[in-house]
Amino acid sequence: MTETSMTYIQFLLDERRREDSDRDLLTLLHSVATACKAVSNSLKNGALADVLGSLETENIQGETQKKLDVIANDIFLRRCEFSGVLAAMVSEEMDEIYDIPSQFPKGRYVLLFDPLDGSSNIDINVSVGSIFSVLRLPGIPDEITYETVLRPGVEQVAAGYALYGPSTMLVLSTGNGVHGFTLDGSIGEFRLTHRNIVMPENAAEFAINASRANWWEPPVQKYVADCVAGEHGPRGRYFNMRWIASMVAEVHRILLRGGVFLYPIDEENCASGGKLRLLYEANPMAFLVEQAGGAGSTGRARILEVAPVSPHQRVPVILGSTNEVDLIDRLHVEYDLKTVGIIA
Repeated sequence: MTETSMTYIQFLLDERRREDSDRDLLTLLHSVATACKAVSNSLKNGALADVLGSLETENIQGETQKKLDVIANDIFLRRCEFSGVLAAMVSEEMDEIYDIPSQFPKGRYVLLFDPLDGSSNIDINVSVGSIFSVLRLPGIPDEITYETVLRPGVEQVAAGYALYGPSTMLVLSTGNGVHGFTLDGSIGEFRLTHRNIVMPENAAEFAINASRANWWEPPVQKYVADCVAGEHGPRGRYFNMRWIASMVAEVHRILLRGGVFLYPIDEENCASGGKLRLLYEANPMAFLVEQAGGAGSTGRARILEVAPVSPHQRVPVILGSTNEVDLIDRLHVEYDLKTVGIIA
């Protein structure tokens, strides 16, 4: 069987045979892929289906909800709740933990997801995505509490994202490398197109929202200034800057081409702890990046080791090629040593 002839479900079955993985996990990952296909289909029609635009509501993050945010969230809930392997779900679009309805069997997995990342891009037809993370509990819990789902990223057993771009892709890791699948519209199935994605150690690109430059901490300002200085600066080479305002699209690019993605803590978002959510944005993306040979940091700690204290907790995020992330970490250490007593 050639690489591109292997479907997603065939790949999962092959992984189960080789790794003796849990059948329930494969069931869940198949349900997630089905949800991603349904979201992709909803996005295709856009204005023709009257699904663009905003609602007069906000999610728990205080962000205005797009129509497709709500549609995508409902798709994930409906496609996954009946799987019989879930104890609960946590979504960016929902205030509380979603307990599995009583009419469905329960399992020991928790699915955490951002149903539509980058939804501010929807109305201008720019790439968006879905992000998901999977935790496995010791057993089927009698009741779901915050403590049930507040686990550090090192405990993830799977993570991935769907990218809805010129083609729809699903990128997945179950802790054994990172693999990419492209949706074949002729058969309605994801097919393996990128086996064992490995991120280059070095980078010639960085992605950051430059409109926030006045609020950045000095180590981030220095890193960006040194990159922008090009061949005549301290880095001695030219860097490109990218910004799509879709975490999925940014991370997908650096997985395939190398580079670094930064959404650091700054003066404006420090009271919230950062911009991006730990459980269903930072953790799954850091898991994927590390599995591809890269690194994920807050600037001061490994993302996957951050202990969560709330389901919608925010953290600074620096993801990418190891040499670049290590450099940014060193700049933070140097800055903190100079300002002992100012930053804990």
